[in-house]
Amino acid sequence: MARKPDGPLRRGWTTGACATAATAAAFEALLTGRFPDPVQIALPKGEHPAFALAQKSRAGDVASAGIVKDAGDDPDVTHGALVLASVRALGPHAGVRFKAGRGVGTVTRPGLPIPPGEPAINPVPRRMMTEVVQAIAARLGGRPDLEITISIPQGEEMARHTWNPRLGILGGLSILGTTGIVHPFSCSAWIASIHRGIDVARASHLEHVAGCTGSTSEDGVKKLYSLPDFAYLDMGDFVGGMLKYLRAHPVPRLTIGGGFAKLAKLATGAMDLHSGRSQLDRAAVAAWLVELGAEPAMIGMAETANTGIEILEAAQARGLALGDLVARQARDQAAMVVEGKVAVEVVAFDRAGNIVGRAGFA
Repeated sequence: MARKPDGPLRRGWTTGACATAATAAAFEALLTGRFPDPVQIALPKGEHPAFALAQKSRAGDVASAGIVKDAGDDPDVTHGALVLASVRALGPHAGVRFKAGRGVGTVTRPGLPIPPGEPAINPVPRRMMTEVVQAIAARLGGRPDLEITISIPQGEEMARHTWNPRLGILGGLSILGTTGIVHPFSCSAWIASIHRGIDVARASHLEHVAGCTGSTSEDGVKKLYSLPDFAYLDMGDFVGGMLKYLRAHPVPRLTIGGGFAKLAKLATGAMDLHSGRSQLDRAAVAAWLVELGAEPAMIGMAETANTGIEILEAAQARGLALGDLVARQARDQAAMVVEGKVAVEVVAFDRAGNIVGRAGFA
């Protein structure tokens, strides 16, 4: 995970905002022969940023404009991507139609905000592009009847580093954004991806999903269950965001897989497992060791140990089932959040991917 820079962070722009600005420039050029550069658009919350054009062309009834996405200080996989919009005039009353160009994905599974077969251009960016086209047509006397093709030339490669393949969005990236603004190191985009993963699982009538803190725990759960790829939710540290959404949108069974130390945080009620936002409660770990009959020296060691794994290995060496106890406590905490609407199990792993604790479905 990228390190958060020190000092004030610079905001950036979503792919949806870039696509809207590129569409505005291309449509104005189609009507007037001139590309506004920079091109200004209105965002949903009233801001009016301006975007410099990186590319522009016009031939016949088609005009194209491109904008390089600036994600600010956010470690966004699409930072620096060229977002292209090509607009083609359609007949009267055709309205606005959207098409996926090179590097923009197509939806193939139900459960997403856009139905299967459609370009992966989310509802708010669609609305923004439609509204900007209508406003320009009203201002310049044109017709807002267009085919808008959005392309991201390197998008297919970039999409391999996103959730898109798992969600059934094939061929490239999604055009996203609800405000047009990227807030650096925001948790909201990750949590939204977890929610979309749950939506896809539910729409596909999956009986069992797995939320994992990382690739090691996901690989470990895959050895236990033969679930389809889209059953695995890249939960990361956001167990609370996953559990609260499952409470409102349940599936029958949930497996939570994670490293021992992160699950020890969940066992004490932490819903954000990031090291910068929650810490291992060593007093709680010491109390668990008392429950397991550990000797005073072991309990004292737990209160001063550097890492959770250090405590776990010491407990294992003494034959103490600390991993199972932590998994059970973590499962019970998760079960309280989902309020009995989802059966939950927890599997704890060490750094090598070995199971060090497990609490079955309850």
